[in-house]
Amino acid sequence: MNEEILARIPNAERALAEVTVKEVKELQRREALYRGERPPVDLRNKIVILVDDGAATGATMKAAIAALRERNVAKIVTAVPVGAPDTCDELRNVADESICAIEPQWFRAVGQFYEDFSQTTNEEVRELLARAQGEPHYG
Repeated sequence: MNEEILARIPNAERALAEVTVKEVKELQRREALYRGERPPVDLRNKIVILVDDGAATGATMKAAIAALRERNVAKIVTAVPVGAPDTCDELRNVADESICAIEPQWFRAVGQFYEDFSQTTNEEVRELLARAQGEPHYG
């Protein structure tokens, strides 16, 4: 939690609780959509490589790292093609290993480094996960 930002929000605890309920429901929906009937992958004692399209604040990566630490993974590696220099430094401090391919001092947003920064659709995610499992996927 970013305490500095929460301090500026009126009724922050209530707002946070409401957002948490909404986001937990969305996470459950996506997990069911993406994983289907497949059981969760056992990550204990595995090396996990977290890849993202870039790191602006690093909040997503840090949340993923925290979740993985609870699952007793052997090692966490983060990898991004571009990141804010301060954020890349922070990732090096929380991951076991961290790769930021470029760290431009003039970094403003991840999207500035892409010609096409459109979102990956749910269907694309499902297709890629099915392919990774060796399952046929027909859309």
